[in-house]
Amino acid sequence: MSAPGAALAAARPCALAGRAGRRDLLLLLAVLAALLLLYWQTAAAMVALWLRSETFTHGFAILPISAWLVWRQRAALAALPRRPAGAGLAALVLLGAAWLLATLANVQVLQQYLFVAMLPAAVLALSGPVLTRALAFPLGYLLLAVPFGEIFVPPLMDFTARFTAAALRLSAIPVFLENNYLSLPSGNWSVVEACSGLRYVIASVALGALYAHLNYRSRRRRLAFMAVALLLPVLANGVRAYLIVLVGHFSDMRLAVGIDHLVYGWIFFGLVSLLLFWSGARWRQAPAAARPAPPAPAAPRHGAATARAAAACVLLAALWPPLAAHLLARPAPAAGAAVSLSPAPLPLAPPPPWRASPLAPDDWHVLHAGQPRRYAARLNDGATSATLQLTWYASQAKGAELLTPVRRKVETGLPQWHELATSVRPLRLGGRTLRVRATIVQAAERRLLVWRWYRQTGVELSSPQLLKLMLAKNKLFGEAEHGAEIAVAAPFDERPEQAEPALRALLEALLPSIDESLRHAAR
Repeated sequence: MSAPGAALAAARPCALAGRAGRRDLLLLLAVLAALLLLYWQTAAAMVALWLRSETFTHGFAILPISAWLVWRQRAALAALPRRPAGAGLAALVLLGAAWLLATLANVQVLQQYLFVAMLPAAVLALSGPVLTRALAFPLGYLLLAVPFGEIFVPPLMDFTARFTAAALRLSAIPVFLENNYLSLPSGNWSVVEACSGLRYVIASVALGALYAHLNYRSRRRRLAFMAVALLLPVLANGVRAYLIVLVGHFSDMRLAVGIDHLVYGWIFFGLVSLLLFWSGARWRQAPAAARPAPPAPAAPRHGAATARAAAACVLLAALWPPLAAHLLARPAPAAGAAVSLSPAPLPLAPPPPWRASPLAPDDWHVLHAGQPRRYAARLNDGATSATLQLTWYASQAKGAELLTPVRRKVETGLPQWHELATSVRPLRLGGRTLRVRATIVQAAERRLLVWRWYRQTGVELSSPQLLKLMLAKNKLFGEAEHGAEIAVAAPFDERPEQAEPALRALLEALLPSIDESLRHAAR
């Protein structure tokens, strides 16, 4: 064979492989676009949180970073074998079914994680395990786009308050710590949600993961750096809070009490991040030596299989959104009176000697979305005083269910209540055992111990997660969805245990009346 003929013969497989690679890429992009269109409501909810909350604005950077990480290794990826994998289709089925349950239970963050996990499942289905392993980090990095972390706000607030109080005592500054309130001779401070440091932690984890991936090859070094990137901002936030209180204390509360409070925080976080990356650079590992390019692959023979896998991906992913819409639109079995614009209050007659009076505007109120039926009163038997609040939904839907979050509004002249420590404890009452969530709520000098639990279609439980699972089951099988929350509260001076006798006495006397009221509503 002549030299030109040999060159043409050698170039033909490369050209075929190049065309096949472009075709596979277009199919993969088409499948990813189809997933985005099919689950656009879930994706739109993520973007809405990025726009609404400063804590999650980093989400806008995650997708471009992941795309850049893929682009930078495009040459190596082009040389890897690609073969459709049935495991990816099986993963899509499992993720879609889980997404359906999360949608029925209205667990938004789980919906979003499952949607993002469908993207690597689609890559696996179309391109196989070899290419998917090579893209493991860029695909896994997409999970950081999901707005998650608010569950860690209470423990972070508690750590910050305790750390600040301990540091002030070591500095010979007298401080009295009660829950998340600090009292100094110069003034009072409160550790609120903005002081938890959650946004610092999330930003540090996102940056730390990227830095570790780009600068280390050893898994041990990557994990060690990630652990430091996670723990350092928690500690640094405690130091930041201590320094801000220190500045306020020595300036007679003239500095670090306004917008400069937040400015100092971000400047301090920037310095801590620079220190983290500077110290991490000392253990930086050189990139792996480039390997010689493998010989040009033979003409691919999986074109038809890849097209079939792409069609299967779209069809399997398309099953769940319309099924979820159908199940959510299906009316629940009747349970009590229909909810109206002004639902009738729940009937409850406290037994003598207990007397009921309306709650005052400055009392602690349970907040729920929608228009549930309610009973709320202060009850007194002459020796004991406590409050009882019942909330009952005939059916539950997105935006109007027991666990729909509702933020408390700041109203002039009314106390601002904050929920502090929460724990779960068993109670033996009226011949039965209940598990309740015990929560401390506080507004200025007023402190309450709250016991609350749920009753979903007659089953009593304290776990919000179990409540969501039960609600998903009810919707999936077309069962009744009625649910209630029972909450009792009593004040205490120093220790929460001081309020327990009042709560126990109230429940022992009124549990039969509560049971009858909820049975009447369900009928």
